[in-house]
Amino acid sequence: MTLFKFLLIVIWTSPSATQNTVNSDSPFSSVTGTVTRVASVVGGEASLPCDSRPPQLNDSLLLVVWYRDDNPVYSYDTRLLGSAGHWSDEIFGNRARWLNFPSSVLHVRDVQSHDRSIYRCRVDFHVSPTRNYRIALDVIELPSKPVIFDEFGEEINGTAGPFNEGGDFKLICFVSGGNPTPRVQWLRGETVLSSLSASEIPVGNTRSLTLLVRNATRAHLSSVYTCTADNTLLSPPQRVSVHVDLYLRPLSVEILLREQPLSVGRQAELWCKSSGARPPAVVTWWLDGKKLESITKQQDLEDRNETQSLLKWTPSKEQNGKILTCRAEHSKFSSSTIESKLQLNVYYVPVATMHFGAKMNPNDIEEGDDVYFGCEVDANPPAYKVIWEHNGILLQHNPANGVILTGNTNLALRNVSRHQAGNYTCTASNVEGDGKSLPVRMSVVYKPICRSKDMKIIGAALQEPSKVECEVDAFPPPDTFEWTLNNSAGSIKVDPERFSVNGEAGRSVLTFVPVSETDYGKLSCRATNLAGQQMLPCVYTILPATRPDPPSNCSVYNLTDDSLDLTCIAGYEGGLQCTYVAEVWASEGLLTNSTNTATIWNLRRLGAKRQLNIVVYAANTRGRSERVTLTVETAPQLSPRTEAQEAWEVNWAVSGVLGAAVTVSFILCLAITASRLRHSSRDYGG
Repeated sequence: MTLFKFLLIVIWTSPSATQNTVNSDSPFSSVTGTVTRVASVVGGEASLPCDSRPPQLNDSLLLVVWYRDDNPVYSYDTRLLGSAGHWSDEIFGNRARWLNFPSSVLHVRDVQSHDRSIYRCRVDFHVSPTRNYRIALDVIELPSKPVIFDEFGEEINGTAGPFNEGGDFKLICFVSGGNPTPRVQWLRGETVLSSLSASEIPVGNTRSLTLLVRNATRAHLSSVYTCTADNTLLSPPQRVSVHVDLYLRPLSVEILLREQPLSVGRQAELWCKSSGARPPAVVTWWLDGKKLESITKQQDLEDRNETQSLLKWTPSKEQNGKILTCRAEHSKFSSSTIESKLQLNVYYVPVATMHFGAKMNPNDIEEGDDVYFGCEVDANPPAYKVIWEHNGILLQHNPANGVILTGNTNLALRNVSRHQAGNYTCTASNVEGDGKSLPVRMSVVYKPICRSKDMKIIGAALQEPSKVECEVDAFPPPDTFEWTLNNSAGSIKVDPERFSVNGEAGRSVLTFVPVSETDYGKLSCRATNLAGQQMLPCVYTILPATRPDPPSNCSVYNLTDDSLDLTCIAGYEGGLQCTYVAEVWASEGLLTNSTNTATIWNLRRLGAKRQLNIVVYAANTRGRSERVTLTVETAPQLSPRTEAQEAWEVNWAVSGVLGAAVTVSFILCLAITASRLRHSSRDYGG
């Protein structure tokens, strides 16, 4: 022990010393009995009060000594100047300093826990008796900063979770140290949710407080929970906060219609919006219970907890009336799926299906029967019209002719004829287009009839074969033919070996060889099918083959400076196929010739103002007819014409040719008929 400490002890034990209790003016002190209590936190500062004012005016301070457990730890001697008057034990070192102004205190910096004790301050004056004060320094050890863990023992820094909406979660706050024992609390905002008071005995050096939140709602998202620990008013509470993150279920899902109705074959774009989920929901599209594999484009709008999904999809006819579903779901929830449904309204071109009426046998329709057709139409929107066609020709409602349309979807044909056989179709129309049915063929059963109504004259040479062709129309096609020869000897059936039969083509070809003059006469052909035998036969007059008669009544028209048109009336052709020849002669010889199957010629490049001889005759395999000669003169060369004149002349010429052709054709028909009758009567006796 140093001499200075020894002297202080001696002075302290002097019988002249007295003890007094003085209330300190310091706001940090308190008086309990004869001890003034001063509180400070570890690392803080403390001012231990000791009144050093002399009680008498003629007195002054001499010495202040501070004791701890009766051991001096600090002194201030006014008899020594400057810093020499201050002495501090190593327990304080340079952390303590006596201050006499504005109040008398021992100021201690960087208070340590071992500074906690009861100190005695002794004050000596020059005249007045010594004073003693007792001061208790309460050193408060602050608790550690709280640490928060989840229920799985993972430390939480900043953000807790994410937890599931509707679920429970726990936050556990741990606090170590602290003297006196700290109070631990959970707060949300300024509201105390749970508290662990200082009176509850801690386990070891650590205290824990668990916060249990049940049935977390959207209100808990981003909420702030704070754990605090405090054991003094001298320092703010130690605190740690966490923000709560939640997985949220989708709240809504809605199909946003961009196009309605939809159309088959046309790409549609549909949007679906889901909101409320966090993170944004997964949106999928389903049609009639099956997931669509179409291209989708998804946008996640985090700030609004919204997901938008675009479906690009081309609907089909079969999907009309089906249910399109937009589904929003969250992978973190087992039952979070919500759906928006849309019944599709898909427009499509009508599908028309045509059929015979009920109880109709399409294989047993005969002339005179009544036939009924129906047209079934599948269309969206409904068809606004249905039309009927026969072999591509539009049918109109005409009861007088036996065509009756009822309700657009039914067709009745009364008293049908063979001419009404063929393909029938119905076509339905709506805003999407026209839908035409597959054709339904109606076959009318009828007996064979001659394909040509004309009575044919056939020239046949003795001992030479001639082909006689019989053609009939029938349904079904004929299966047999019968030929009969009527001549002066009577009626004779022709041996089937002498003719061929092509039933599908409705044709029979007879090879006829006249042997004598008695073989000439009339050939009759009858065909038979399932409907029966032909009622009126096809008749052919067989005459001896001769060379043809010459043309007659020849006329020239459209005569120009270089061309002309010529027409004649044909004579008897000799019963054989005939050709007609026109030869144009000039002084220098033959200019041109033209061969036709009809008695009409267009003769060109004849030259201007020329005298021409035109020779006309007919020819067949039996020889040539007599010649018919005409003399004409072409017109002189005209001045050049304008294009307008040429066009006018061409139009006039075409009109003239057509008119003349019609007239000549009519005259030819009359002449041929008269000639045939004349020859028949003259040479073969009818």
